[in-house]
Amino acid sequence: MVVVGAGGAGLAAAVTAAENGARVIVVEKMPMIGGNTLRATGGVNAAGTKYQQAMGISDSPEIHYQDTMKGGYNKNIPELVRTMVNEAPKAVDWLISLGADLTRVGISGGSTNARSHGPKDGSAVGPEIMKALKAAADAKKDQIEILLETRATEILMKDGKAVGIKAQGKNGEIQVNAKAVILATGGFGANPDMVAKYQPRLKGFDTTNQPGATGDGITMAQAVGAALIQMEEIQTHPTVVPKKGIMITEGVRGEGAILVNRQGKRFVDELQTRDVVSEAILKQEGGTAFLVFDQQVRDNLKAIETYVKQGLITEANSVEELAKALKIDEKALAATVTAYNGFVKAKKDAEFGRKHMKGALTKSKFYAVEVTPAVHHTMGGVRINTRAEVLKEDGTAIPGLFAAGEVTGGVHGGNRLGGNAVADIIVFGRIAGQNAAATAKSK
Repeated sequence: MVVVGAGGAGLAAAVTAAENGARVIVVEKMPMIGGNTLRATGGVNAAGTKYQQAMGISDSPEIHYQDTMKGGYNKNIPELVRTMVNEAPKAVDWLISLGADLTRVGISGGSTNARSHGPKDGSAVGPEIMKALKAAADAKKDQIEILLETRATEILMKDGKAVGIKAQGKNGEIQVNAKAVILATGGFGANPDMVAKYQPRLKGFDTTNQPGATGDGITMAQAVGAALIQMEEIQTHPTVVPKKGIMITEGVRGEGAILVNRQGKRFVDELQTRDVVSEAILKQEGGTAFLVFDQQVRDNLKAIETYVKQGLITEANSVEELAKALKIDEKALAATVTAYNGFVKAKKDAEFGRKHMKGALTKSKFYAVEVTPAVHHTMGGVRINTRAEVLKEDGTAIPGLFAAGEVTGGVHGGNRLGGNAVADIIVFGRIAGQNAAATAKSK
């Protein structure tokens, strides 16, 4: 069988297919594996895991389901969400069995409980997962071949069935004949024309996506009769460094950071859903805000060190000194931080109703980074069923054609919760791998 795309969904599919006895060729148009998964910083959402239980967190797939449906404004396809939330704990266990460290549990916006699983030192989850998947693929070299700088251009069909692909490789066009095809090409967040076509209000926005996320798989699937769903549903991530496209992980807010405007005041519950926080930031003067946190937050989240090395962070010995460096009112920012610390102590945010306030901002040094929304995730894509089979407009499956990850639509509805993308790619990547392998064996 052939897998198009070597990000998290593609390698999860390839490794699972190999575990089920298949021989797999993976084609990847970029010069390296990883796709957008390499940029994932938060965690893998899963509910009812032993890691949550060890922390005294009472959670369940049902609560995860309700959060996901609510976050997606109930536009999500319920059976796809059920599949994701029910299979996510097994996906975490599977990744850990491959060597990934996912023992830390944090919270993301829109979640009732802390359920984002990531490395215990607070480093980014994406590189950790890709390292484990790459090692697993390398261990099955006799079954899995990965071709880099090889761009799939067409899905080959015969008698209504997917039977391979055409691709442009380093040395010209190649053809891969296969008994099953899995699309794991990601979304189209790095294709500004496609973004503007489906969502004109996002024309000119920066993106957090890697350059390969240009919607190729969606275009190829459409050409062989695949149905598309909810293409207009495009998410912005609220905390992206202006003009640089570097995303500041939601984990910073989960650890206790606050958002303030140029008047030095909070203006939103920082852990609301991404669309709500994005909209609130765009309403502020200059269309940006400052993410403010203290040394304790930095100590708790290793991912912040990357931002420091990149020169994105302003630091100071006191809140007043920080305000001065940011050119905002010193007294106003000091009053805002004092008020927030009072809310933490009282366990009630009287201003914006923030439910998860991990700790007061009291430990010097103090830090800030300017942020604004940018195109982050395309919720729409190819229609699939719970078997990860690609569907036609009439709802029937295209035989031999499967898809997983951001190339698909319907899982996240009108807005994706942080931590659900990684759950989505691994859960449906595994399902696609398993069912494609079964299809290949039966032919």
